[in-house]
Amino acid sequence: MNPRHQLILTLVHQARKMSVAELSRHTGVSEVTVRNDLTALEKQGLLRRVHGSAMALETDDPDARMNINYLLKERLAERAAQLVEDGETVFIEGGSANAMLARHLALHKRVTIITISSYIAHLLKDTPAQVVLLGGLFQHQSESVVGPLTRLCIEQVHFSKAFIGVDGFHPEVGFTSRDMMRADVVNSVLAKGMTNVVITDSSKFGAIHPSQLGAPGQIGVLVTDDALSAPMRAAIAARGITLHCVTA
Repeated sequence: MNPRHQLILTLVHQARKMSVAELSRHTGVSEVTVRNDLTALEKQGLLRRVHGSAMALETDDPDARMNINYLLKERLAERAAQLVEDGETVFIEGGSANAMLARHLALHKRVTIITISSYIAHLLKDTPAQVVLLGGLFQHQSESVVGPLTRLCIEQVHFSKAFIGVDGFHPEVGFTSRDMMRADVVNSVLAKGMTNVVITDSSKFGAIHPSQLGAPGQIGVLVTDDALSAPMRAAIAARGITLHCVTA
């Protein structure tokens, strides 16, 4: 995917809906070129065109999400990787930022990675990392496994740190997920009481989704970007969570 397409996806994702004229101004190309770009991106299932505008899609597809805020997610992954030592065994849940973290660790450190994501396992197939792919009910879009078998697998494995993704955070309710089944698996991981790390960009803050992630005190570290507002930083600090920020 070329840089302009990545920029368009990021802009549409952040605004949820953006006109062709606005995209033309932001990208510095003609509206005709923007329309052609939107047609190509819609064919790939990455956004939806409506009445002279583009709308963001809520999707769990890892390839689609990888291209949204790509450079920022790379910085988040690199910062999170600094929390891992050589020889550690870590759990990496899924999602685009976590996939980038897994790849960074596999290429630069001697680690064992436990995951529920077949996407991550495939991404690491040509690296020297040892990968443990857990079993369960396969979710086709997210390319992850969920359900009772997955929870049983989690009970039988040991790791020092867990890296998870979220869909939202609100000061009144904490971290939340759109997917009840994945939330169930994540909560099983958090309940093991290891060092639990959330990786997410600041755009997720302020959103509330149906499924709760973690009880108070279970999440100890947050890796996000410095666009996080002061009230949200205060809410994170009030929960005793250590904050690591990268440049937005």
